[in-house]
Amino acid sequence: MSKIEIDKQSGCCFGVEKAIKKAEEELQKGGTLYCLGDIVHNNIEVERLTKMGLVTINHEQFKELKNVRVLLRAHGEPPSTYEIAKENNIELIDASCPVVLGLQKRIKKKFITRPNESGQIVIFGKKGHAEVNGLLGQTDESAIVIESKDEIESLDFSRDISLFSQTTKPLDGFQEIGELIKSRMEDGANFEFYDTICRQVSNRVPNMHEFAKRHDLIIFIAGEKSSNGKVLFAECKKYNPNSYLIHHPDDLDPDWIKKDITIGICGATSTPMWQMESLAEKIGALIPEMEVEKAAF
Repeated sequence: MSKIEIDKQSGCCFGVEKAIKKAEEELQKGGTLYCLGDIVHNNIEVERLTKMGLVTINHEQFKELKNVRVLLRAHGEPPSTYEIAKENNIELIDASCPVVLGLQKRIKKKFITRPNESGQIVIFGKKGHAEVNGLLGQTDESAIVIESKDEIESLDFSRDISLFSQTTKPLDGFQEIGELIKSRMEDGANFEFYDTICRQVSNRVPNMHEFAKRHDLIIFIAGEKSSNGKVLFAECKKYNPNSYLIHHPDDLDPDWIKKDITIGICGATSTPMWQMESLAEKIGALIPEMEVEKAAF
């Protein structure tokens, strides 16, 4: 019996869901609503909200606006964004993720209360990522961003180091970097490790392993810009070589679909459930007798 299972734990995290819901609520009020950067790393969802009236802008365009409404997405923003909004009489609809805001406060507090200015604040994250830019802003751009364990060589192990992480990075990679830095610290220098990984995201990895192993075929749908999508898909591929990454339900290759197989559909933290359901419908149309169900766990 052919069966499709949609992973219940896939789909938008609560921070992204909150941002999308706020955008929809504000758009219903009428008038122009701007969004500072893509509201989510998912082109289909961005296009849907654009048709509803959401206007996406970059930071340079933001500086030129006055007397308008601007939505801040889940990734968070640096202090400079709030300062510009105040100067230009911009009404901010702040949809920053609470987890990200909490991390910003922790980094700012560490920056302000450092016992000596020679201490290094280090952020494990993707350079140029919106969340990381917001975190850097809490330190007057003085924090050091590292993307991999190879980059710890840029650190001075004779000086204090406080290590934080972008909320969506893999937990195991962050812990490995922490152990490597700790082992390199020189006498007289202190090392502080702050576990700032969002568990709603990191907990998806072990679930993805089990989900991928349960099916003959995995189809993972995520936006092209989704870093989280790339990471989670790699985990699927590791446990089920018969896994495919697509960016739109229309990217489905009918040749993948065979009779009498189980198909697992999953996605990134920026993939709305409706996109996975749309993909399931497309597959179901190829084999009408195929059963479709959401995962029970």
